[in-house]
Amino acid sequence: METVLTFLLVRFAVLAVIVAVLVIVGFALITRLKRRGRWDETRRRLGPVASRAAAGYARRRGGSWGSGLDQKAARRLGDRL
Repeated sequence: METVLTFLLVRFAVLAVIVAVLVIVGFALITRLKRRGRWDETRRRLGPVASRAAAGYARRRGGSWGSGLDQKAARRLGDRL
């Protein structure tokens, strides 16, 4: 039992480290884009991609209630431009 708990703790720690690294890299990338003045162009290009991804995700999930929220969020990203 102790071995299983240790394994689960190590697995959780590895996943937490991976998520933390991805968040830090994403924040650094966004900050760099903003400093160089390219953030607006990047958002303009990401709007349609996010909308298509949300629509594809909704088709895979079968159109549950959350799919509408995904699509609204993607459209809002595109509308802010």
